[in-house]
Amino acid sequence: MPLFSQAAAADVFWFVRNDDGSTNWQYVANFSSGILIIALSLTILRLFFTRRQVRQYNRELEEIRTQLELRVKERTATLEDEIVEHRSTTERLRSSESYITSILRSMPLMLIGLSKENHITQWNHRAEEISGLPSASVMGQDLWEAFPSISVTPQQIQQALDDNETLTIKYSQRGQYHFDITIYPLQNQMETGVVILVDDVTQRVQNETMLIQRDKMSSMGEMASIMAHDINIPLRAIIKDVKEVRQDLTDEPMDVEGMREMLENAVIRGQQATSIIDNLVNFSGGGGGTKTEANMVDVINHSVELANDVLSVMPGLRFKDVKVNIDCPDDVPEIPCYITEMQQVFLSLFRHSCYALGAIDDGDHMPVINIEVSVFYDNLWVRIQHNGRGISLEEQKTIFEPFAADGDDSGQFGPGKRLSFSHFIVVEQHQGQIAVTSDPDVGTTFHIQLPLR
Repeated sequence: MPLFSQAAAADVFWFVRNDDGSTNWQYVANFSSGILIIALSLTILRLFFTRRQVRQYNRELEEIRTQLELRVKERTATLEDEIVEHRSTTERLRSSESYITSILRSMPLMLIGLSKENHITQWNHRAEEISGLPSASVMGQDLWEAFPSISVTPQQIQQALDDNETLTIKYSQRGQYHFDITIYPLQNQMETGVVILVDDVTQRVQNETMLIQRDKMSSMGEMASIMAHDINIPLRAIIKDVKEVRQDLTDEPMDVEGMREMLENAVIRGQQATSIIDNLVNFSGGGGGTKTEANMVDVINHSVELANDVLSVMPGLRFKDVKVNIDCPDDVPEIPCYITEMQQVFLSLFRHSCYALGAIDDGDHMPVINIEVSVFYDNLWVRIQHNGRGISLEEQKTIFEPFAADGDDSGQFGPGKRLSFSHFIVVEQHQGQIAVTSDPDVGTTFHIQLPLR
């Protein structure tokens, strides 16, 4: 062992041994110190660079922390704004929901919402008033179990759903009540269903009926005054002839042939007056009821024959002296109408035309009335044109108004100018249209449009 140890020591410290074989420990200490100094220097350098790197990392971490804090602050501010906006939106939604609910409950119509199973989802205040059932007691129930007397059937609800279209129903009990019922399916909703609107239009229908009756009475009064004017002419002639016959009876010698002629004229005048009265009676009793399918050409021809009797006692130009031309196709379809009322319309237009034709003071003037009947799409058109004195623009504005003046200086209501009841019959009774076009120097054309159905 000593030999081995010495050999190992000799091997390790061979470079620090002296010539005599002894170890130079001073050199060993210096060498070791140098090595230690170098190691410490390297360690110090490493620590220095490490510290610098740590500082750099700390600065980067600080920047990251600063950015994170800034982002957190920005996000927090954004979240606060979003929260405020969300609260504002929620408040507006609640206000809108309350407003819509208030509108639905305050509607003057009965509003009922149904699900696809016909369960009630909406029941407004008007529905509560009409049915006598509070909303809380019917919500979620079957409509016909909760309110069996409603004027709507399940088949109608199903029809609106199947067709996906609005369904309108008019329900009425004559003289008692009238309802307009609208059923429409909900669109773009997760849950299918329908909404029912029930509008009580009883008062409106009654008011409209009263207006129609008032207009008709006004028209009847206007027509009666015209007829009275027409009757007065033959009656005056009859009275005049009778007075002359009475006077001739006292003369000597009596003119028997002259008296016979005057009595014959009185009989003719009496027949004309009777025809006018019969015409008025037929009109007053023929209005309303059910419309009758009629050929308008036949109605016009009969009106022309009637005008030959009624309008041949007028002063001035007589209707018999007017040339009447009728132009119409052979296949004019029949239309539903009130025949006697339409005859009165044509008779009034003939009377108006006859007065206008008689206003032409020209010996060479040939009075003509042209009547044209045609079919255009779903309408029947009748045009009555004459070559008499035309109508001014001011007169055209009021020609269909009740008791329109004839533009004379006297301000009288000439019977030939009264066409308000003709307008009433065409527009109100037949859902048609009547218009006039005129040139004072050429003549006048009346246009009548009547629906075929």
